[in-house]
Amino acid sequence: MLKTLNGIKTGLEFIKELVLIVLVALLFTVFIVSHNKIPTSSMVSTINEGDHVLTTMIPYYYRDPEYGEIVVFKHGDESWVKRVIGKPGDEIDIINGIVYRNGEMLDESAYLAENTTSEPFGMDPIDFPYIVPENHYFLMGDNRLVSQDCRYLGAIDRADIYGKAWIKIYPFNEIGKLK
Repeated sequence: MLKTLNGIKTGLEFIKELVLIVLVALLFTVFIVSHNKIPTSSMVSTINEGDHVLTTMIPYYYRDPEYGEIVVFKHGDESWVKRVIGKPGDEIDIINGIVYRNGEMLDESAYLAENTTSEPFGMDPIDFPYIVPENHYFLMGDNRLVSQDCRYLGAIDRADIYGKAWIKIYPFNEIGKLK
């Protein structure tokens, strides 16, 4: 009888520890780091379709997104990944396929393919120049020809931006910090 009680006690302790581990892992993935699989080619060549990235939520608990950062935000039921081009109050303009922020041409050569145009195409683009509203951010994909971004949606509410795309973890030969 005593042996059976000790076995039950050991089993309950194991279950308790397992539940604790699962809760800690869940809290970690909800509040600190999450995993995202990239569903589209809107961020090529920085992030390719099918790549896996880790997203950290920590920076945006104490500060707002910065120019050039790759952010993850909620759009409907999906998580989207884009680059910060404009902050609240900025004037964004696209002239001859080149992006201007507050009258200054952006140097996007670090992440855009050569001869890329940022000119909106098809669909129903917003009117430029565009003033980014308070508490909103202007985000664009690096693959401008296929990216559905703020050129069509308008600015994204800060409350919808929940993390910074941090590290590419797959494919394994491309593991590294995102820039």
